[in-house]
Amino acid sequence: MSNFAKTFSSSLGKKLVMALTGLFLCTFLIVHLVGNLQLFKDDAGQAFNAYAYFMTHFTPIKVVSYLLYASIIIHAIYALIISLGNKKARPIGYAVQAGNQNSPWTSRNMGILGTILLVFIVVHMGDFWWKYHNADLPYAKYEISLDNPNDIQVSELPYDANRLVHSEITDLQAGKRIVVSKDLYKIVNNAFQTWWYVLLYVIAMSALSFHLIHGFRSAFQTIGWNNSRYLPLVRFIGVWVFGVLVPLAFAAMPLYFFFK
Repeated sequence: MSNFAKTFSSSLGKKLVMALTGLFLCTFLIVHLVGNLQLFKDDAGQAFNAYAYFMTHFTPIKVVSYLLYASIIIHAIYALIISLGNKKARPIGYAVQAGNQNSPWTSRNMGILGTILLVFIVVHMGDFWWKYHNADLPYAKYEISLDNPNDIQVSELPYDANRLVHSEITDLQAGKRIVVSKDLYKIVNNAFQTWWYVLLYVIAMSALSFHLIHGFRSAFQTIGWNNSRYLPLVRFIGVWVFGVLVPLAFAAMPLYFFFK
């Protein structure tokens, strides 16, 4: 067995894979959040539909997306391997468990939190990613005034297999920019009218919060950034950015559509 294989089959190597894939997924969360914030714009979904097209058709982003899918799968598989390894190494649990005196609640329940997130990712991608690529979605036609970009007239167009996913033309005579896009915004809006789906989303974001509070700091500890110089910053980002701000922002989206 090569030194490379030995390294990544060791306990530390497996944790390193978990750390690197986890940090990559954290980076994706920030990018995904910035794009999804377009849902809050009062433009009938024009900005969000443009973002959806860009993320699925810009070649460098498509390449990164394959790395994303691989990272999710690898992260989940290695989490299972490590959990089973820990259980095998200690088949009989401690007679007395002292709760948070032994380890934080988030640390003891990373497997449960990760499972909730994995189920959510599968449901989420099935409802949005798969439908955007494969379902017969309606199209939205936006007529945007060249004089006042906030003046947007929107109309629905039926699905047409021959229509481009996204197109733009400028009509100088009419003084309008006409944008036609697959209407993923409508699918999102419809999905978030269902109370149980909104509840699932909020529960998943709660799980994400606890998962990242522990996981972000643990990842930096694994790669060696756990000295007194970096630790306060890592803790701050892990708790307040990834543990609070990011999950709250994602959870706000279904609540916004459900109550508006």
